[in-house]
Amino acid sequence: MSAGIVAAFALALCSTTLTSLAYLREHDAAAAMPALSMRRPLHSLHVLLADRSWLLGFAMESSGFVLYAVALALAPLALVQSIVAGGIGLLAYLTYRMGGRQPLGRRRIAGAALSVLGLIALAVSLAQGTGEGHSGSTASVLIWIFGTAALALAVLLLGRRILGVAVANAIAGGLLFSIGDISTKLATQGGARIAFALSLIAGYTLGTTLLQLGYQAGAALTVAGLATLLTNVLPILAGTIVLEEPVPSGALGALRVLAFVAVTLGAVLLARPEAQPAKVAAPELE
Repeated sequence: MSAGIVAAFALALCSTTLTSLAYLREHDAAAAMPALSMRRPLHSLHVLLADRSWLLGFAMESSGFVLYAVALALAPLALVQSIVAGGIGLLAYLTYRMGGRQPLGRRRIAGAALSVLGLIALAVSLAQGTGEGHSGSTASVLIWIFGTAALALAVLLLGRRILGVAVANAIAGGLLFSIGDISTKLATQGGARIAFALSLIAGYTLGTTLLQLGYQAGAALTVAGLATLLTNVLPILAGTIVLEEPVPSGALGALRVLAFVAVTLGAVLLARPEAQPAKVAAPELE
């Protein structure tokens, strides 16, 4: 194992740990804030920046992203992805271990476990089945990005009544984060594609905003877990569909299909709220 691979492993591990801790800190800070609103962006930004605990969480999240980007520069996507995939499991563990939190419940634990297994299986399927591929046409890339943005908008407009505010914001935020991840890969190709830095900034900025709104309405594991799932899965799909990376055949191809099934089931379990225990009426005194 080369020194670069060892360094990438350590960087990815530090990245997912920092990011998971950051999500919990941001969630606790945002949940205690006055109601944030995208209709009042400057006021909401002021509320966030005035909170030292949230600022520390955001700084940790930003540092985690930098470490992740450096790890990608040193090692294949499959290796880095398999380590970062453990972030959902780590988030579940930290949510359980840190004091002052409600129990996770069997459904969320099962959802986190399925998600981690699915993402790891997805990374393994990339190990020998994905080459560098092609750059993909700019038109196809733009269609993918605008389509993802349109889907995020639809989730926000229609999904809040069906899925709830927390889940809708988490899904939309994850979709926008995936735009940022895809744009990062495209921008690093240089040339005219450096312009994708604009969609990179927009995707991460709007995704972060929706994550904070989701934190005010739901649990950290549900909101951050769903966003992380989409952030991991969609860029890999885009690599296959838009950037024309080859699809593995045989066992690796079957593993990839099973991985997407596991990730989907995990997302469903994370998104569905836990059943609340029935309240027992107190006996009336005669």
